[in-house]
Amino acid sequence: MKKLSIYQSSLLYRNMKRLLKNKLAIMGIIIILLFLILAVFAPLFTSFDPNAIDLKAVGAAPSSTHIFGTDKLGRDVFARILYGGRTSITVGVLSALSGSFVGVVFGCVAGYFGGKIDMLFIRLSEILQTFPQMILILIMVAILSQGVQNLIIIFSITGWMTTFRMIRNEFMVLREETYVEVNKAFGISDLTIMFKQILPNTLSPIIVSTTINSAGFILSEAGLSYLGLGVPNTVATWGNIMNAAKSLDVIANNWWLWVIPGITISLFVLAVNFFGDGLRDVLDPKQL
Repeated sequence: MKKLSIYQSSLLYRNMKRLLKNKLAIMGIIIILLFLILAVFAPLFTSFDPNAIDLKAVGAAPSSTHIFGTDKLGRDVFARILYGGRTSITVGVLSALSGSFVGVVFGCVAGYFGGKIDMLFIRLSEILQTFPQMILILIMVAILSQGVQNLIIIFSITGWMTTFRMIRNEFMVLREETYVEVNKAFGISDLTIMFKQILPNTLSPIIVSTTINSAGFILSEAGLSYLGLGVPNTVATWGNIMNAAKSLDVIANNWWLWVIPGITISLFVLAVNFFGDGLRDVLDPKQL
């Protein structure tokens, strides 16, 4: 009973309990897990190759054979959504992680040392934020060309500023704490203080920010691929599926080429945002 009482009073238990009470967050988790299972185990749910061209089934409407229909090249839309989920989700998650990494490192350095170093990073972030993000992304796509890896690099370069400012502000407050002064008095290096003493106290907002940013990057990838500037058409992504719906004829006569992938993107992004909002409520220290 004593061990059970200790466990129930633990922070992890309380956080999990609060998260489970958030119905929208739980719904988001279920939808995310469902999409991940479908994407990872795609061969178990469809026998079609997402890039296989079937000229006999060009523009076929949803049927028992092709449940989500086919595109203008006869490729099965359901298969492309499943396999495309792998690429779209990977781009979103890796971009969010790498962007957060850059923002955290810059924020740690700027917030801890302050002075001219802080001013340098602040000016750099301000210069990047003076450009509309999509315009900046389009410029970098033109420089680096298309590709999954290039897209992740571009999103990392253009998506670190929010995390940077958040971590910088946290560090500017935490560096004044007594335990930081004690560590300095004992001769502990600045790197150790920054990344082993202060940084762990900022993990909650980093986790929430990274989660929500991943949804934004998935939308950005879909938008760029729809315009033909993101991932090459030879790679199945949710945005590339909608790329075929740029003409009025397709919009009017092949509704499944834009309605189904549009719902897929919206549903997954909404689920990630629900989960992110739930994490924010749980990890907010003011509510503990």
